[in-house]
Amino acid sequence: MAKTVSANGFDLDDSGQRVVVDPICRIEGHLRIEVNLDEANTIRNAVSTGNMWRGLEVILKGRDPRDAWAFTERICGVCTGVHALVSCRAVEDALGIPIPANANSIRNLMMLAQYTQDHLVHFYHLHALDWVDVTSALQANPRQTSALMQSISNWPKSSPGYFSDVQNKLKRFVESGQLGPFANAYWGSPAYKLPPEANLMAVAHYLEALDFQKEIVKIHTIFGGRNPHPNWLVGGMPCSINVNDTGAVGAVNMVWLNQVSDIINQAIAFVDQVYIPDLKAIAAIYKGWGYGAGLAGKNMLAYGEFPAYANDFSNDSLMLPGGAIINGDLSTVYDVDVRNPEEIQEFVTHSWYDYPGNSDGGLHPWDGVTEPRFELGPNAKGTRTNIEALDEGAKYSWLKAPRWRGNAMEVGPLSRFVIAYARGREDVKELVDSTLRDLDLPLTALFSTLGRTAARGLECTWSAHKMREVFDSMMANIKAGDTATANMEKWEPETWSVDTKGVGIGEAPRGALGHWIHIKDTKLENYQAIVPTTWNASPRDPAGNIGAYEAALLGTPLANAEQPLEILRTIHSFDPCLACASHVMSPDGQELAVVKLR
Repeated sequence: MAKTVSANGFDLDDSGQRVVVDPICRIEGHLRIEVNLDEANTIRNAVSTGNMWRGLEVILKGRDPRDAWAFTERICGVCTGVHALVSCRAVEDALGIPIPANANSIRNLMMLAQYTQDHLVHFYHLHALDWVDVTSALQANPRQTSALMQSISNWPKSSPGYFSDVQNKLKRFVESGQLGPFANAYWGSPAYKLPPEANLMAVAHYLEALDFQKEIVKIHTIFGGRNPHPNWLVGGMPCSINVNDTGAVGAVNMVWLNQVSDIINQAIAFVDQVYIPDLKAIAAIYKGWGYGAGLAGKNMLAYGEFPAYANDFSNDSLMLPGGAIINGDLSTVYDVDVRNPEEIQEFVTHSWYDYPGNSDGGLHPWDGVTEPRFELGPNAKGTRTNIEALDEGAKYSWLKAPRWRGNAMEVGPLSRFVIAYARGREDVKELVDSTLRDLDLPLTALFSTLGRTAARGLECTWSAHKMREVFDSMMANIKAGDTATANMEKWEPETWSVDTKGVGIGEAPRGALGHWIHIKDTKLENYQAIVPTTWNASPRDPAGNIGAYEAALLGTPLANAEQPLEILRTIHSFDPCLACASHVMSPDGQELAVVKLR
């Protein structure tokens, strides 16, 4: 390809050294990244490839739409529940089924709990090791680590003895040779900037968060029966409420509701006293690392989430509003119509699929087709099961390329917060502005890898506090005598239209999520999902627009090409979920790939 300019304005150059990272670790699914470096070890071309398939769209055809949530929920066990919720919304939209106020509150609580837990896990267990050198923590002074912690937070676990115990535990772990999650990392890379004491503090909180995160999702178990994959229901939620009977089998009573309240308080304390102080401490040291913008600040999309009023998905109701920003103009936020075939389309020019008649044309999800066609392209090397090098001029990913009005878009916490900020939401503006003041940074600093990471942390504290709001509102409604959690009207197939379509949208922790369905003769005729990572990790489209991952990597210098830590740092800031994004299964069941465990 050599030197080219992509349709969305990014300079690409596929000459120079080619670096391949495959697989990207600490994500959900299988992702391959290839980049080209210039003489200064700066990334001039990037290629993002989804190597994973699932087949849910094909599996769902012909099934009862009321059961779809249970299938789609199995797309992923990390952002557990988000596909089930959006699937229920799609069926309710198609069949005209409203839900009760309590069901709306419970759904919001479960999603807010998911945001809080997912963001916490992402920061400490998937992303922190891109900023934190675990081996450096062995050289830390526990007294100085204690002083650092006490200077930024009043969290009780902050004594010199506590950090000394953590350091000794880490030493025993390393000396045993069983490094587990700390094996095969780029320890010692010059890209690491934290002093040993900050590294020890972060490692201690890594372990604390690992223990605490499981408490948050008990909210899913209380209302949905289990986690992962809690139970949902078209028409509401499958849990009954009986505050007066502590012995009711299966009912959510005051014992369980009080436990939910306690979990919310614990989550607020941990996020505000551990996560946010750590985030600011790390950001203060790395704030000069301003790479990774890509589409951030240019093209950003959100559908919106958390309706305050049941069955109302207008921006006036949504606690996080939806919209689209184009070409970096934050003064204008466009409304998004997911039903409009001119607004949202998926392309497969550079994807391992075919569209009948016109593979360069785009299809709205209601007309979506999942027809696999694997080929490596003339400049690629290897085989289907052993790819040595990809050809980005041909087909190179199992991900399709979704576009909004022809534009590649970034989705996720940063997009949500920028759109809410641009729409003037005061709760979001205060969080963003106060954080930027504390770090002495301008608003434009958000448009970076570090800004993407910060937005996820700010959304985590926003979510934890919103749980308290939603819970208290629900309790007031219950105390007023309303205990309904489900609406079973229009649940029987004989009440449905012979041919109808619906769409369910929302915001998974990783970004904009949509499920489009077609119901014909009471069965699913077509089912298509466009998930956050499909937007962010998409390959090029026929116009030459590159996706968010590819764009974010451009211009990033590597301190050491043999240790491409910076690639992981930027890709992890999106929190990839390739299991959600990739979808292919041969309709006739033919073998598409052989996977061997070694």
